[in-house]
Amino acid sequence: MEHDFIKLDGRIVIVSGAGGGGIGTTVTGMVARAGATVIAVSRSKENLDTHIGPLVAEGLPIVPVAADAATDEGIATVLEQVGRTEGDLHGLVNVAGGAAPTDWMPSTRVSRESWRALFTQNLETMFFMSQAVAEELRSAGRPGSIVSISSISGMNTAPFHIGYGTAKAALVAATRTMAVELAQHEIRVNAVAPGVTATPASLTYVEEDPERDRRAIAMGRRGRPEEQAGPILFLLSDLSSYITGQTLLVDGGLNLRWSWLDADNTSLFLKDESFRAAITRW
Repeated sequence: MEHDFIKLDGRIVIVSGAGGGGIGTTVTGMVARAGATVIAVSRSKENLDTHIGPLVAEGLPIVPVAADAATDEGIATVLEQVGRTEGDLHGLVNVAGGAAPTDWMPSTRVSRESWRALFTQNLETMFFMSQAVAEELRSAGRPGSIVSISSISGMNTAPFHIGYGTAKAALVAATRTMAVELAQHEIRVNAVAPGVTATPASLTYVEEDPERDRRAIAMGRRGRPEEQAGPILFLLSDLSSYITGQTLLVDGGLNLRWSWLDADNTSLFLKDESFRAAITRW
């Protein structure tokens, strides 16, 4: 029988940050539909009940776990659940992270408290959960795949959002180093860097504006959570068996649009409209 490289049957995948109703929740459903048993982790039992509960009700192989991945106790709770779950541990998806609207400010105003909180939320949570899962895989002699969520803010500049952007850039660096160290144990470590994606979290500070999206993003729209979950599933699966240490930018071409480009991709400095019309004629 031909091997289905996208299937994850018999494998356990932890999704840290599964309960927010956005990328983490979507990843949980997609990975479960690919055959894995998903340990869906969130600090909030209420969020798990609201967003993960309906997936469990569908009969998908998902085990909700209320635990704080930012603490050693929370990580231990997750791994204890893995030990009680049928199947072999295979993967980890680090989605937990983010920033509140109040974290946006000039770099000259950032406090130590805010800086440290953003690094704990976006870097330490990813690193120590990855560390624990990697050691579990290494000790058992099993291959595996770890995928973490960075951000376009960690791949470029992040004006007025320096703490978040720097933490996400550090996540990329940690991904590369862990990939080198763990490659000999057949544990792959990669990341996905989303662009602007329509999630409940993003809606707290990004309003609907299709015209703005058309001007800013090469594909003319914001991403959907499933468009981030798909690449994550790819990196978990055997389709990506020779990929490690990479950060996949999934942004609809947002990073390709230079600030001096108009909505039609011509330079804003072009004043001759006849010339503009001529060069854009297909």
